[in-house]
Amino acid sequence: DGYMLLLGRFLLDTRRKFFTIRMISHWNHLPREMVDSPTLDTFKIQLDRVLGHLV
Repeated sequence: DGYMLLLGRFLLDTRRKFFTIRMISHWNHLPREMVDSPTLDTFKIQLDRVLGHLV
């Protein structure tokens, strides 16, 4: 049983490292108006603004 618990913990840590799992967290923190952008160009402009405030 102890081995299975360690294995489960290892799998959970590994799953957190995948790109898609990490990006879901970032996507959920984006402003609503940015996520609902009508065009890709609008999304890129708003993304530049948001990332500019982080620096």
